[in-house]
Amino acid sequence: MACLSFSACSSTPGLSGSPQAEEGRFRNAVEAAAPGWRKALAITWRLLVDKPADTVPSVPVPVAALTVAQLQAAPDGSLYRLGHSTLLMKLQGGLWLTDPVFSQRASPVQWMGPKRFHAPPIRLEDLPPIEGVILSHDHYDHLDHDAILALAPKVRHFIAPLGVGDRLIEWGVDAAKVQQLDWWQSVEVGGVQLIATPAQHFSGRSLSDRNRTLWASWVILSGDLRLFFSGDTGYHADFRTIGERYGPFDVTMVETGAYDPQWPDVHMQPEETLQAHLDLRGRALLPIHNGTFDLALHAWDDPLERIVQLAQARDVVTLTPVMGEEVRLARPQPTARWWRTPAVATE
Repeated sequence: MACLSFSACSSTPGLSGSPQAEEGRFRNAVEAAAPGWRKALAITWRLLVDKPADTVPSVPVPVAALTVAQLQAAPDGSLYRLGHSTLLMKLQGGLWLTDPVFSQRASPVQWMGPKRFHAPPIRLEDLPPIEGVILSHDHYDHLDHDAILALAPKVRHFIAPLGVGDRLIEWGVDAAKVQQLDWWQSVEVGGVQLIATPAQHFSGRSLSDRNRTLWASWVILSGDLRLFFSGDTGYHADFRTIGERYGPFDVTMVETGAYDPQWPDVHMQPEETLQAHLDLRGRALLPIHNGTFDLALHAWDDPLERIVQLAQARDVVTLTPVMGEEVRLARPQPTARWWRTPAVATE
């Protein structure tokens, strides 16, 4: 396992030497405008007490139960969406997870905060051994403390942006399993090459640690298969650079959800998601960061509906599988628009 870019990977790199760091914190290539305390208070008030009723589905979200036998029999290049930004992929014979969140709430505590719309298609304890976990940043809807600790004995490698790996080690994950990368660094693990690429977002799990860890998107290269995983991000110019360096991508898995005009710099509107996919030179678009948690003020199905309509107008193939449904990444088949006529959940 070796880094392939300008500096060596380290299990505890901190902020030292990163072009993304300044005065003890990471930063975006183009800094977002600070909202100010008045705007921040108004946003918080709306999120807490003035949310529309349709931000949560009125009927159960359909889920296709997933078994270990299915995973063992699945061919290479299979993908299963488990919820939000959690994806399970079979690559080079091994299983890979992105941003695994299995808890009931995306929150520091499990008695309050955004609650899941659906159960995961497979229970955390039923997952077979995992080759690698790919982490984009440390927000609660992407980095689940309890899931990480439960997964740690069965995961061979954790691949994370700078500083996020340090959190895992502090939580008790074996440091030998953790690799941390800066933007444009890469590592090869289990026959899969992973490149940390820029994103426009922020980090932190408390009021005091904002931007102490890095955020990233990921290029995933497995044989002839080329994939992109956005993590969380606003729209930025480096999408085009990533597409030029590593595209075209067979499938882009790009954030489409939890957006609002009040926070335009850290989450994309669906129009921007589509443009990012085009910049990346993607063939098929799989919208993520939707369908599981209530994190914004838009209708829960608005991200899916809007991106499908926008993509159709540009002849872009969209993949919107039911949670737990198998997708073949090299030659994906059409998927249902399940949110329009939700079936009774099958978990």
